[in-house]
Amino acid sequence: MRCPRCLNEDPAFFCHGTAGWYCRKCISFGRAMIEEEKDPAVLAPIRENSEEYVLTYPLTEQQKMISDACMKNIVRYDVLLRCCCGAGKTEISIGSIAMFLKHHLKVCFAISRRQVVLEVAERLQKYFVNANVIPVCQGYTAVTDGDLIVCTTHQLYRYYDAFDLLILDEPDAFPFRGSEVLHGIAKTACRGHSIYLTATPDDELMKQVREGTMICLTLNQRPHGKPIPVPKIHVGPKGILLFYLLRWLENHDDHPRMIFVPTIAEAKRLHLFLSFLYDCSVCTSKTEERDAVISSFRAKEHSVIVATTVLERGVTIPRADICVYEADHGIFDEAGLIQMAGRAGRSFEDPYGDVLFLCSEKSELCEKCVQSLQEANASCDV
Repeated sequence: MRCPRCLNEDPAFFCHGTAGWYCRKCISFGRAMIEEEKDPAVLAPIRENSEEYVLTYPLTEQQKMISDACMKNIVRYDVLLRCCCGAGKTEISIGSIAMFLKHHLKVCFAISRRQVVLEVAERLQKYFVNANVIPVCQGYTAVTDGDLIVCTTHQLYRYYDAFDLLILDEPDAFPFRGSEVLHGIAKTACRGHSIYLTATPDDELMKQVREGTMICLTLNQRPHGKPIPVPKIHVGPKGILLFYLLRWLENHDDHPRMIFVPTIAEAKRLHLFLSFLYDCSVCTSKTEERDAVISSFRAKEHSVIVATTVLERGVTIPRADICVYEADHGIFDEAGLIQMAGRAGRSFEDPYGDVLFLCSEKSELCEKCVQSLQEANASCDV
């Protein structure tokens, strides 16, 4: 047996009820009956001229080259856009989106995290002025169809066999990474090919590249042409790390400052302490009104934000400088450190940025992160 929704074949997850066999592995999305033929989701046709778009800035020569290669290959293969943080992965994919919309083919942009769905949907609506761009995520499920759908990966369960092009943003991020159910639902939602956007592809994606079932296109240069900020590493006992942090905060008081910490408990402690000295906010997976917290920080209502890995991807704050506190903590991996460092130096107004890793002891992982970013810069001679 095989689940038509999540593609599970493990007999341990199949149960027999009064209506027949069903899959318990994806039961949180509703009961998927094994013996019933699943019909494709019925979606409205694409409106005329939906493919017309206007970017806020023209693609660079390097971006255009990658965009054209993506458009050429996506009709036959899945494509991995392995581009550094801030390289403009979304903008590079615009040409492929427009190509599919022009032929009245259905496109979905799927993202792991809700707050990023809303930001990307707003951006895409500005680009595709004639298209109806619909965000589908928690709190936004009244309308689930449009010319271009932007949704969380969880919401893909609504769209069985619906999309000719599925763009998966940051597929190596939680909760999509490591979830067999979400991977299966993504596969059954797409009847065509997929584009994967990430700076830090996991082993499974790279395996597909090596096997020749996926084309990998790499870009390690940001639109402004400046190097990716490489973290500085300071090592010391916790009291010394706090001193380093306070000194760093003072030295960068003309920029928004993002401090990443490994745990919610540490975020609460550090936020409480820093609130006596700075206009400081905190953002974790437990934060209510997370969107409002991010918006207020972006609007410069707070000068410092303490966050867990919930903000490591997808959230761009112009001119932000970055500190990872306890960067040697076991909860961080190399991909996460690269993503957090990648929040800095993204804007044309401040293309350099500053990144600091504070560690209790020497960390091979932090050193590997630094080496990876140095190699990325060297690959494009910046």
